[in-house]
Amino acid sequence: MFSGVIKKMISIHDDPIRYVLDFENDLLFINQFIGKNINIKKTGYCCLSCSENIQIFANGFCKKCFFESPMSGDWVMKPELSKAHLEIEDRDLEYEKKIQIQDHIVYLSKTSETKVGVTRSNNKTSRWIDQGAVEAIELIKVPNRYLAGLAEVKLKQKFSDKTNWRKMLTSQINNSDLISDKDEALEFLGNDFKDYFILDTEVIKFNYRIDNPIDSVKTLSLKKSDKINGKLIGIKGQYLIFEDSSVFNVRSNEGFLIDLIID
Repeated sequence: MFSGVIKKMISIHDDPIRYVLDFENDLLFINQFIGKNINIKKTGYCCLSCSENIQIFANGFCKKCFFESPMSGDWVMKPELSKAHLEIEDRDLEYEKKIQIQDHIVYLSKTSETKVGVTRSNNKTSRWIDQGAVEAIELIKVPNRYLAGLAEVKLKQKFSDKTNWRKMLTSQINNSDLISDKDEALEFLGNDFKDYFILDTEVIKFNYRIDNPIDSVKTLSLKKSDKINGKLIGIKGQYLIFEDSSVFNVRSNEGFLIDLIID
């Protein structure tokens, strides 16, 4: 039995993608559990900010930290709200400067439909894997999160910024060409971002291990049930996929203390 706090899985860009669950005393290489029965039992909570055993409100945070921690500011989900480059504090200026004032990539990825997104340059591969992308291509590289957010807002007129997770998990993926999509995106961005264009046309590809493809999904959550179990048949994005077509989103269950038993 293993015990620990659920945090998003660490991903390794291999063929197929490999995943690691980081508990305090154990590093669990999850791919080796495919084909085995997974038993998850909720034993408590551990807020990802304050570490208190307080009910998780959202995104791994207790209610107080969700509304007060700099790790969950509005700019995290809406990069265009970033203000650290102007020396304007949201919740903690030093933390916000550390995250916001660094190179960011605006990209297109193929999860189900082609989508646009923003990520820190040093986190791009993990970001694409977390969303279950099968392909990704870089569009522009800018020196801060605010500029990336402005570009994303403009490109949302052409591309979705959301992943249809049901289609992603059932591999309902469009057949658009990312290089052509990139040409369209850069033309649409125009001269305002021309100095930041990435001219490289490399398409990065990702392969996930799913032993038995599924055509429908039902979600499992520790918010609704204290125990979850099933035979693991695959992993994609941050989802564990079970034999009965149920799926467990590790990311959306962050902050729960669990016991994990592998049969």
